[in-house]
Amino acid sequence: MSDLPELIFCPGLLCDENLWRPQSLALAGRVAMRVADTTKDDTIAGMAARLLADAPPRFALAGLSMGGYLALEVLRQAKERVTRVALLDTSARPDTEEQRERRMALMRMAKIGRFKGVTPRLLPLLIHPDRLNDAALVETIIGMAQRIGRDGFLRQQNAILTRADSVPDLPGFTCPALVIVGREDALTPPERAEEIAGGLPSARLHVLENCGHLATLEQPDQVNALFEMFFLEEAGA
Repeated sequence: MSDLPELIFCPGLLCDENLWRPQSLALAGRVAMRVADTTKDDTIAGMAARLLADAPPRFALAGLSMGGYLALEVLRQAKERVTRVALLDTSARPDTEEQRERRMALMRMAKIGRFKGVTPRLLPLLIHPDRLNDAALVETIIGMAQRIGRDGFLRQQNAILTRADSVPDLPGFTCPALVIVGREDALTPPERAEEIAGGLPSARLHVLENCGHLATLEQPDQVNALFEMFFLEEAGA
């Protein structure tokens, strides 16, 4: 068994371990890392139960977008096991009616065989406009979506649609928290991050300039520096 501190990464919708590749490389050898499986369950509670069943007694969490919903649910189910949590580009609130309708429309399209993962039409919701012509970044995003596939997408969307409202629970999550958001995040804008940071008793908020929804890939150096401070220096690792 490793003596290194344990960190569990929680990916977002249509994302896999490649969402966290820059952070995995930056923390390699100093933190024991694993990526939560978010492909098999159709509820956030089920994802959290699966994560907890496979996790060590004590661990840290990092979650982006849907991964943030998962991290909050893990705290709800077993906050005593979580040493610290990083929440990136996410929300504590359930979907608005407009968001629900958009998700359900995408699910209907996928069910009739029109699942195309992340298309160029959806990319402006995910990354900063200046990065839309970044071929390597776009290829990474599209590749992750293709690997998750239609069935995984449908399970994840159902999980998101049925997630709990975490806003009332935030004051009870007392472990150290790092909240990160892109200034230009079109899906979970800075006010959602401000709400989370304001509700958590021990949170620090960082807004990244020139950054959309996928902070770990868009601004990896900034996220890496924040992670090193939060998960290593402050933890005494």
